[in-house]
Amino acid sequence: ALADGTATHGDVHVASAQTAGRGRLGREWSSPPGGDLYASVVLLPPAPGLDPVGLTMAVGLGVLRGLERLGGVSLSLKWPNDVVDAQGAKLAGVLVESRGLQPSAPHYVAGFGVNVTRTEFPPELLEERPVTSLALCEVETDAERALEGVLVELEAALGQLSTSPHVLCSDFVERAGLHGQDLEVTRGSEHHRGRLLSLDLEVGLTLASLDGGEAIFPLEHVSGLRHI
Repeated sequence: ALADGTATHGDVHVASAQTAGRGRLGREWSSPPGGDLYASVVLLPPAPGLDPVGLTMAVGLGVLRGLERLGGVSLSLKWPNDVVDAQGAKLAGVLVESRGLQPSAPHYVAGFGVNVTRTEFPPELLEERPVTSLALCEVETDAERALEGVLVELEAALGQLSTSPHVLCSDFVERAGLHGQDLEVTRGSEHHRGRLLSLDLEVGLTLASLDGGEAIFPLEHVSGLRHI
C-alpha cells in the first residue's frame, strides 16, 4: 500500500497468520494460525517525522497498556521492544520500520505481535527465552478485543511522543523497571556498566559510571540494556 501510494495514516493491517513474520534483528516471529494477533499500523506523520527510538518506545507502551486494559495481568517492558509478564516471559513484541524514508514524506510501519490464545510454543523458541500468552496468563480474550485495546492506547502513546516526549520517556523507564537501577548497556561490541541517571530522546541514556563519572549513550546506538 505504501509502495503504490494507497496507504493512509492510521491504516491497520491484520493477519490471521504469517509465513515470514520478523522480529528485531531479522529474527523469525512464530506466527501460526489460531487466534493470535499480528498487526501493522501505517503512520504518515508530517515532516520531519518521528524519533525512531521514541516511536518504538511509544508503540511498546501502547501495546502494554492496551493488553492491561483486558484486566487480570500486570506487564512490563524489556528494552527495546518486548512486553513481558511478571516472570519476564515474552508476551508481545514490537517492530517499527521505515523503508526508503524521504524527509519530505516520512512514513513508518509499526508492527506488533501478541500471543493471545496459544498454550504451546516451538521448542527452539522456548530454548531461546521464556514465552507466554494471554491465555497462559489466565486472560480470556481474543485477537479482536486485544487489537481494540491496543489501538486506543497506541493513539494515546503516540500523542505523548508528539506533545510530551519527556513524559513518554519517564513512563517507559517506570514500566521497564529501569529507574536508578544498575545496568549493562551494549553499544556495538562494547559493554558499559553503571546506574541509570536519565533517559531522554535528545540527550540519550545517561549512566553514572562505576569510576564515578558519567557516560552518555545516544539511544539509537544502544542495542542492548539489561539489569545487573
